[in-house]
Amino acid sequence: MNKLTILLLFMGLIACKQNPKTEKTEVPIQQEIVVDEAVYPDALTKVFEAHGGLKQWKAQRTLSFVLPKPNLPETHTIDLRTRMDRIDTDQFSMGFDGERAWLLNGSGSYEGDAGFYHNLMFYFYGMPFVLADDGIMYSATEDLAYEGKRYPGLQIAYESGVGASSKDEYYIHFDPESNKMTWLGYTVTYRSGESSDNVRWIHYADWQEVNGLVLPKSITWHNYEGSKILEPASTITFESVTVSENPREDDFYVKPENGEYVPVNIQ
Repeated sequence: MNKLTILLLFMGLIACKQNPKTEKTEVPIQQEIVVDEAVYPDALTKVFEAHGGLKQWKAQRTLSFVLPKPNLPETHTIDLRTRMDRIDTDQFSMGFDGERAWLLNGSGSYEGDAGFYHNLMFYFYGMPFVLADDGIMYSATEDLAYEGKRYPGLQIAYESGVGASSKDEYYIHFDPESNKMTWLGYTVTYRSGESSDNVRWIHYADWQEVNGLVLPKSITWHNYEGSKILEPASTITFESVTVSENPREDDFYVKPENGEYVPVNIQ
């Protein structure tokens, strides 16, 4: 699926020095975050505002969360400005250094596709803000009906060459009263290169406030038959969530010495 080539994260500590021989004191200039909301549909702008606003999101630098998998919890760290990322477990690590994906698999326990997975969960977690990325095209779509309620929405498509699978499509549907995101529909082309009309659905109904942003606490995939959404199928929770304006140290996302680079498929 499209990983929305967005949010790779840097964190660096800044040490301050004082020069005892001079009276000059450098005052850091705070750079104002400018968000041109005119490029987004009005409905999507309202969704962003319901979740804390794009200005607050763009002011952040580092996002971290834990997927509490029973046998092997994963700590995900992302630089929201550069979209560098890293996943750490007790048995393996993987990440993206800004140019290439890498895997440190000393135990040999990881058998998946690190080039695909390294930022996959970030894009699900970063909703709705990742839908403000460059190269996105917005269009109208039919309301989504579930349990007697209708949810307005937008269809999201990508310009050719954007992301790992530019033929993927997304559908964001929101609560008409609160404007909070409620459903995400998405197609998966992965490495086939072929468009798909098989839309899978995730329910976003469990939120938490972190540093002024309303972010998911858990998300739930549902079974479906065509366009009809059925009962819940599986839920992923996000723990120990932090959002900071500070980047990580320069080498945090760099491939470890014993790691290896892995391919990333770009269509």
